Amino acid sequence: MEYVTLNNGVKMPQLGYGVYQVTREERERCVLDALAVGYRSIDTAQSYFNEEQVGSAIRKSDVPREEIFLTTKVWIEHYGYENARRSVLESMEKLQTDYLNLVLLHQPFGDYYGAYRALEDLYREGKLRAIGISNFYPDRLVDLSSFCRVRPMVNQVEVHPLNQQAEAKQWMDKYGVQMEAWAPFGEGRGGLFENPILTAVGKKY
Repeated sequence: MEYVTLNNGVKMPQLGYGVYQVTREERERCVLDALAVGYRSIDTAQSYFNEEQVGSAIRKSDVPREEIFLTTKVWIEHYGYENARRSVLESMEKLQTDYLNLVLLHQPFGDYYGAYRALEDLYREGKLRAIGISNFYPDRLVDLSSFCRVRPMVNQVEVHPLNQQAEAKQWMDKYGVQMEAWAPFGEGRGGLFENPILTAVGKKY
Protein backbone atom coordinates (compact mmCIF):
# COMPACT_ATOMS: atom_id res chain seq x y z
CA MET A 1 0.00 0.00 0.00
CA GLU A 2 1.28 3.48 -0.87
CA TYR A 3 0.67 6.38 1.49
CA VAL A 4 0.53 10.17 1.49
CA THR A 5 1.68 12.22 4.46
CA LEU A 6 -0.80 14.81 5.72
CA ASN A 7 0.24 18.24 6.95
CA ASN A 8 0.35 16.98 10.55
CA GLY A 9 2.61 14.03 9.73
CA VAL A 10 -0.12 11.36 9.71
CA LYS A 11 0.20 8.82 6.91
CA MET A 12 -2.97 8.07 4.94
CA PRO A 13 -3.34 5.17 2.47
CA GLN A 14 -3.74 6.34 -1.11
CA LEU A 15 -6.32 3.66 -1.88
CA GLY A 16 -9.53 3.48 0.10
CA TYR A 17 -12.85 1.63 0.15
CA GLY A 18 -16.00 3.76 0.39
CA VAL A 19 -19.30 2.30 1.59
CA TYR A 20 -21.71 4.97 0.32
CA GLN A 21 -23.63 2.82 -2.18
CA VAL A 22 -23.23 -0.57 -0.53
CA THR A 23 -26.59 -2.11 0.42
CA ARG A 24 -27.42 -2.63 4.08
CA GLU A 25 -27.41 -6.40 3.65
CA GLU A 26 -23.92 -6.44 2.14
CA ARG A 27 -22.11 -3.72 4.10
CA GLU A 28 -20.46 -5.89 6.72
CA ARG A 29 -19.41 -8.55 4.21
CA CYS A 30 -18.06 -5.99 1.76
CA VAL A 31 -15.92 -4.26 4.39
CA LEU A 32 -14.61 -7.62 5.56
CA ASP A 33 -13.78 -8.54 1.95
CA ALA A 34 -12.08 -5.19 1.35
CA LEU A 35 -9.88 -5.61 4.42
CA ALA A 36 -9.10 -9.21 3.45
CA VAL A 37 -7.79 -8.22 0.00
CA GLY A 38 -5.58 -5.43 1.35
CA TYR A 39 -7.60 -2.24 1.69
CA ARG A 40 -6.56 -0.34 4.81
CA SER A 41 -8.59 2.85 4.39
CA ILE A 42 -12.34 2.60 5.01
CA ASP A 43 -14.58 5.62 4.36
CA THR A 44 -18.07 6.03 5.80
CA ALA A 45 -20.25 8.94 6.95
CA GLN A 46 -23.06 9.73 9.34
CA SER A 47 -25.41 10.31 6.41
CA TYR A 48 -24.72 6.84 4.99
CA PHE A 49 -26.43 5.27 8.03
CA ASN A 50 -24.01 2.34 8.05
CA GLU A 51 -21.43 3.16 10.70
CA GLU A 52 -22.65 0.27 12.86
CA GLN A 53 -22.05 -2.28 10.10
CA VAL A 54 -18.62 -0.84 9.34
CA GLY A 55 -17.65 -0.99 13.01
CA SER A 56 -18.89 -4.56 13.29
CA ALA A 57 -16.85 -5.62 10.25
CA ILE A 58 -13.68 -4.00 11.60
CA ARG A 59 -14.18 -5.70 14.95
CA LYS A 60 -14.67 -9.09 13.28
CA SER A 61 -11.76 -8.76 10.87
CA ASP A 62 -8.28 -10.16 11.47
CA VAL A 63 -6.72 -6.77 10.72
CA PRO A 64 -5.51 -4.89 13.82
CA ARG A 65 -7.31 -1.59 14.39
CA GLU A 66 -4.04 0.34 14.29
CA GLU A 67 -3.53 -0.76 10.67
CA ILE A 68 -6.89 0.61 9.54
CA PHE A 69 -7.36 4.25 8.51
CA LEU A 70 -10.99 4.90 9.42
CA THR A 71 -12.83 7.97 8.13
CA THR A 72 -16.30 9.29 8.85
CA LYS A 73 -18.02 12.57 8.04
CA VAL A 74 -20.25 14.90 10.08
CA TRP A 75 -23.57 15.61 8.39
CA ILE A 76 -24.95 19.17 8.18
CA GLU A 77 -27.85 18.55 10.58
CA HIS A 78 -25.20 17.98 13.27
CA TYR A 79 -23.35 21.25 12.67
CA GLY A 80 -22.71 23.76 15.41
CA TYR A 81 -20.17 23.10 18.15
CA GLU A 82 -22.16 21.03 20.65
CA ASN A 83 -24.09 19.03 18.04
CA ALA A 84 -20.98 18.21 16.05
CA ARG A 85 -19.01 17.14 19.10
CA ARG A 86 -21.85 14.93 20.31
CA SER A 87 -22.33 13.40 16.87
CA VAL A 88 -18.65 12.48 16.51
CA LEU A 89 -18.64 10.75 19.89
CA GLU A 90 -21.79 8.87 18.82
CA SER A 91 -20.09 7.87 15.57
CA MET A 92 -17.18 6.49 17.57
CA GLU A 93 -19.59 4.35 19.58
CA LYS A 94 -21.27 3.06 16.42
CA LEU A 95 -17.88 2.31 14.86
CA GLN A 96 -16.74 0.61 18.11
CA THR A 97 -13.51 2.59 18.35
CA ASP A 98 -11.95 4.99 20.84
CA TYR A 99 -10.35 7.10 18.11
CA LEU A 100 -10.93 8.00 14.47
CA ASN A 101 -8.18 8.47 11.91
CA LEU A 102 -9.99 11.20 9.99
CA VAL A 103 -13.23 13.12 10.45
CA LEU A 104 -14.50 15.48 7.75
CA LEU A 105 -17.29 18.05 7.57
CA HIS A 106 -19.47 16.68 4.78
CA GLN A 107 -20.67 19.94 3.18
CA PRO A 108 -19.92 23.70 3.52
CA PHE A 109 -23.38 24.70 4.74
CA GLY A 110 -24.91 25.82 8.03
CA ASP A 111 -22.72 26.47 11.05
CA TYR A 112 -19.69 24.61 9.80
CA TYR A 113 -17.45 27.05 11.68
CA GLY A 114 -18.83 25.80 14.98
CA ALA A 115 -18.65 22.20 13.80
CA TYR A 116 -15.03 22.63 12.77
CA ARG A 117 -14.14 24.06 16.19
CA ALA A 118 -15.53 20.87 17.69
CA LEU A 119 -13.27 18.82 15.40
CA GLU A 120 -10.30 20.96 16.43
CA ASP A 121 -10.96 20.30 20.12
CA LEU A 122 -11.47 16.56 19.59
CA TYR A 123 -8.24 16.50 17.58
CA ARG A 124 -6.34 18.23 20.39
CA GLU A 125 -7.83 15.75 22.87
CA GLY A 126 -6.39 12.88 20.84
CA LYS A 127 -9.73 11.38 19.80
CA LEU A 128 -9.13 12.27 16.14
CA ARG A 129 -5.82 11.70 14.36
CA ALA A 130 -6.69 14.10 11.52
CA ILE A 131 -9.52 16.47 10.59
CA GLY A 132 -10.70 18.03 7.38
CA ILE A 133 -13.52 18.96 5.06
CA SER A 134 -15.44 17.58 2.12
CA ASN A 135 -16.93 19.26 -0.96
CA PHE A 136 -15.52 22.66 0.01
CA TYR A 137 -15.02 24.98 -2.95
CA PRO A 138 -11.79 27.03 -3.03
CA ASP A 139 -13.34 30.16 -1.48
CA ARG A 140 -14.68 28.19 1.50
CA LEU A 141 -11.40 26.29 1.81
CA VAL A 142 -9.35 29.48 1.87
CA ASP A 143 -11.68 31.17 4.35
CA LEU A 144 -11.66 28.27 6.80
CA SER A 145 -7.92 27.69 6.43
CA SER A 146 -7.23 31.36 7.10
CA PHE A 147 -9.13 31.60 10.38
CA CYS A 148 -9.04 28.15 11.98
CA ARG A 149 -6.69 27.04 14.74
CA VAL A 150 -5.87 23.69 13.09
CA ARG A 151 -5.61 23.80 9.31
CA PRO A 152 -7.63 21.10 7.51
CA MET A 153 -5.52 18.12 6.53
CA VAL A 154 -7.87 16.82 3.81
CA ASN A 155 -10.52 18.10 1.41
CA GLN A 156 -12.50 15.22 -0.12
CA VAL A 157 -14.02 16.25 -3.45
CA GLU A 158 -15.26 14.60 -6.64
CA VAL A 159 -12.14 13.97 -8.73
CA HIS A 160 -11.75 11.76 -11.79
CA PRO A 161 -10.45 12.05 -15.36
CA LEU A 162 -13.57 13.93 -16.49
CA ASN A 163 -13.59 16.27 -13.46
CA GLN A 164 -9.97 16.97 -12.60
CA GLN A 165 -10.43 19.93 -10.22
CA ALA A 166 -7.20 21.58 -11.37
CA GLU A 167 -7.94 25.01 -9.87
CA ALA A 168 -9.18 23.52 -6.61
CA LYS A 169 -5.99 21.48 -6.33
CA GLN A 170 -3.86 24.59 -6.75
CA TRP A 171 -5.56 26.17 -3.75
CA MET A 172 -5.30 22.98 -1.71
CA ASP A 173 -1.60 22.77 -2.49
CA LYS A 174 -1.12 26.41 -1.49
CA TYR A 175 -2.67 25.77 1.92
CA GLY A 176 -1.12 22.34 2.44
CA VAL A 177 -4.44 20.48 2.27
CA GLN A 178 -4.42 16.98 0.79
CA MET A 179 -6.92 16.43 -2.01
CA GLU A 180 -8.83 13.17 -1.59
CA ALA A 181 -11.03 11.87 -4.40
CA TRP A 182 -14.50 10.52 -4.11
CA ALA A 183 -15.87 8.79 -7.23
CA PRO A 184 -12.36 8.44 -8.74
CA PHE A 185 -13.91 6.41 -11.59
CA GLY A 186 -16.77 8.88 -11.98
CA GLU A 187 -19.24 6.20 -10.87
CA GLY A 188 -19.05 4.95 -14.46
CA ARG A 189 -20.89 8.00 -15.77
CA GLY A 190 -20.21 9.96 -18.94
CA GLY A 191 -18.84 6.99 -20.86
CA LEU A 192 -15.69 7.05 -18.73
CA PHE A 193 -14.84 3.40 -19.35
CA GLU A 194 -15.44 3.74 -23.11
CA ASN A 195 -13.54 7.02 -23.53
CA PRO A 196 -11.12 6.39 -26.44
CA ILE A 197 -8.24 8.36 -24.88
CA LEU A 198 -8.57 6.60 -21.53
CA THR A 199 -8.95 3.14 -23.09
CA ALA A 200 -5.83 3.77 -25.16
CA VAL A 201 -3.93 4.75 -22.02
CA GLY A 202 -5.26 1.63 -20.29
CA LYS A 203 -4.07 -0.64 -23.07
CA LYS A 204 -0.63 0.99 -23.07
CA TYR A 205 -0.08 0.72 -19.32
